[in-house]
Amino acid sequence: MDNLSRLKLELSNKEYYTNEEYSVFLGENNLVPSDTYSKATNEINLLNTVIAILETLANDTDMMRKIDSKDVMTIDQASKYLESRISNINAKIIDIQESKNQSTGNINPIFFTR
Repeated sequence: MDNLSRLKLELSNKEYYTNEEYSVFLGENNLVPSDTYSKATNEINLLNTVIAILETLANDTDMMRKIDSKDVMTIDQASKYLESRISNINAKIIDIQESKNQSTGNINPIFFTR
C-alpha cells in the first residue's frame, strides 16, 4: 500500500480533497505519495498529515458536513468531532514517540534536573 492509499484509509476514504491536494499534504510532511507505506518509518508523518487535513476542515466545517452528512448534523458537532479527533491523534503521536525513545534506551532528562 502506498502513502496516499494509507492516508485515505486513515481518513475513512472520505473525499475531502483531490489526490493532488492530498499529495501536497503528504509532501509537506516529508512523504512521497507513491512510496510504499512503512508503519515503522512513516506513521508519525502520516498522522501529522491527517492532523493538517483535519485542521483545514476545522476552518470549513461546511465542507466536512457535506461529505459526512450522516454522522455530523451541526457545525457544533463537526467542530467538537474535529477537535476530539485531532487531540486523539496528537496523543497517539506522543505515545509512539515515547515508545521509540524507550526502545532506543533514551532516558528522559527530567529525572536528572534539580
